[in-house]
Formats: sequence, structure tokens, C-alpha cells
Amino acid sequence: MKSFIIKLMLGAAVVLSLAAAHAYYRYEQFLSTPVFNTDETRIEIQPGSYYSQLISQIKQNNGHGASWQWQILGRWQGYQSQMKSGEYRFTRQDTPRSLLDAIAENRVIQYAWTVVEGQTWQQVAQQLSALSLKNRLLTDKSEAQIAGLLGLQTLSMEGQLLPETYHYTREDSDLQLLQRANRSLQKVLDQAWQARQPELALKSPYELLILASIIEKESAVDSERTVISGVFNRRLKKNMRLQTDPTVIYGAGKTYAGDITYQHLRTDTPYNTYTRHGLPPTPIAMAGRDSIFAAGQPNTGQELYFVASGDGGHVFSETYEQHQQAVKQYLKKQNEQ
Repeated sequence: MKSFIIKLMLGAAVVLSLAAAHAYYRYEQFLSTPVFNTDETRIEIQPGSYYSQLISQIKQNNGHGASWQWQILGRWQGYQSQMKSGEYRFTRQDTPRSLLDAIAENRVIQYAWTVVEGQTWQQVAQQLSALSLKNRLLTDKSEAQIAGLLGLQTLSMEGQLLPETYHYTREDSDLQLLQRANRSLQKVLDQAWQARQPELALKSPYELLILASIIEKESAVDSERTVISGVFNRRLKKNMRLQTDPTVIYGAGKTYAGDITYQHLRTDTPYNTYTRHGLPPTPIAMAGRDSIFAAGQPNTGQELYFVASGDGGHVFSETYEQHQQAVKQYLKKQNEQ
């Protein structure tokens, strides 16, 4: 009888050992096998989610592995307490460990949002509304209210964002994106103001930003920015009207259909620099870093006029007579095309 019991116990031990070995083998296979067999699988973890809910999402997306295997891995490696909310992207190369490492390290999907030089606030606002964001705090806010939320000293959002690419996650809010872009703008503007030339015809960083926006709209040729800045600085010092078309176009709003007309030049608006002296009341676009620094670093020449050359650049003149000749040459080129 004792012999039978011993044999029975030994048999049971062998069976248990084989079962344990098989389970261990399956677990090792589980750890080394990719979770998904698709090029991309996205999983979104909501704030406050449990580890068991993650396992359910993995299974819903046809993920590899049994629930008990995921539970063992989570418990033994401490992943259960490292759940980070957000949207994650996984490929067919991700194993269970790399998947859970990505979540523990909060490697959420990053999206890109680019503010382009010369864009207006209305263009940026439309672009912002189309971004993939879960938290929208500005949907019903006016431009003045948004400016207030950013702590601006003006009711206008024009020019208040630095053109560059910003990365964000779906968890970010539209307000956070604007705050980030505005902080970048303020940093560059402060640097440009500190580095400005002495005896500049501008009285504040905001005036520098206004001029920078005009420079941005006048030319995309880098070498011309400081020359254009010089023209406008000299005009301001001489109390000459700036007479720059981009401000007129901005003030014309929807009445501008692609061609500036004589009527546009004659119609007085706060932005018509043909009818009014000085700078317009606000920037007219988002000015890039180069234009902002150029506004504070005008060239030291004598140019007071410029007109398009017809080949993408401008012809600069010191006298009105020279300017008239340059205009005639430009019109001649236009007629020959």
C-alpha cells in the first residue's frame, strides 16, 4: 500500500512538473512573440484605467497571449502600478514587455502642429480647430477672450504665436498649444528687443512685432528683411506714411479678392498705411524669427522706397525719382509677360 501511494505521489509530481514546464514554456513563448500581427495598432488608455482593462483592449484588438500570462507579467514586473493614460501606437515588432514598457514610460503618440510664417490668426484658428485634440477649452471663446486667457495686454491674437512646429498629444488642450506657441514668441521677441539697434523708431516690443509682421508679408527673401526694415524705420522717423500694401489688404478683409485696387488704397481703415501715419494698431500676421530680429536690426542705408522686381525680389531706391523708374521697369516686365 505504501509503495502504491509513493508511486501515486511520484506520478502526480511528474504530472505537475510537466504541467509547470509546459506552462513555463508557453509563458516564455508568450514573452518573445509579437503582440499584434498588424503594422499598426492603436490603444487609448483612459485616466484611472485598471490593468485588467488594458488586457481587455489587447484582446479586443486580437492581441497575442492569454489573460493569465498578461496578469503574471504585470504582477511580477510591476506593470500593474505603472499604467499611464494616453494614446499609444504599436507595431508587429512589439512584444508584451516592449508594449508595457512603452506605457510605463508614457511614450504616447506625438502629433505635429505647424504655425507657418505669414499666417493670420483666422487661418491659425481654423487649423487649430481641425487638430486631433480631446480637450477643447476655446470652442466658444472669442478672440479677445482667448487673448485674455493667454494674459496678453491686447485684445488681438494677431502675431502672438511663433511660427514653428509644435508637438502635442491628444491629451493636450487647444489652450495649452496656444500657450506654448505664445511663450516661444515672447522669448524670441524679448531677445530681439534686447538686441535692437539704438535709436530705433520703435517704442516697444509690441511695435517691433507689428513691424516684423509687415516685413514677413512684404518679402520671403532673407537678404531683404533688414533692408525693408531700414526703409520702414526711416519712414517712421521722417513721419512718412509707410504705404505698404499688405496692411491695406489686411484692413480690407473680405473685400480683397486677390487684387489690390485703387479703391482699396483710398478706403480709410485703421490698417491703411496709405491714408494714415505710423504703424497699424496690431500685427497683420504671424512673424517668423528672422523677421522679428530684422525689425530690430534695420540696415544703415538711405533707401526710402521699394517695388517688386518681377523675379521674386524688390528694387530699393533712395529717391522718389529712382522709385518711379523702378516702378516703370516693373510695369514693363508685367506687360511683356
